[in-house]
Amino acid sequence: MSSRIIDLPKIFDPRGNLTVADGVRSVPFPIQRVYWTYDIPSGESRGGHAHKECMEVIIAVSGSFDVTLDNGSEQKTFHLNHPYQGLFVDKAVWRTLDDFSSGSVCLVLASELYDEDDYIREYNDFLKYLKDADNGNIG
Repeated sequence: MSSRIIDLPKIFDPRGNLTVADGVRSVPFPIQRVYWTYDIPSGESRGGHAHKECMEVIIAVSGSFDVTLDNGSEQKTFHLNHPYQGLFVDKAVWRTLDDFSSGSVCLVLASELYDEDDYIREYNDFLKYLKDADNGNIG
């Protein structure tokens, strides 16, 4: 699975630390879109989809939450709780976010502008997409 935790630059300052996310310098793609989720009720999940082309870096800028990634053959869960680390999620990876702490904020840096056609929202469709991609039927 090519998804991984990436360390973002952390600039220490006695007045408070600063972290920078520069596209292609500290993030592995040019950033086209930034969004965040917050006020997530206890017990709720986010995500539950994959992207055909969009890559993302997911950051817990406040609080913590879990991100479970699935590439069709293996699953891995990452616990995000440091604002100076991001989880790089490659395209064609199913993601589910859950176990949000109170007051958590999830920031997402995306490689693409919003495009509903880029989303795969049903898991069985995701598995079919991966099979078609392996057979060279996508492109």
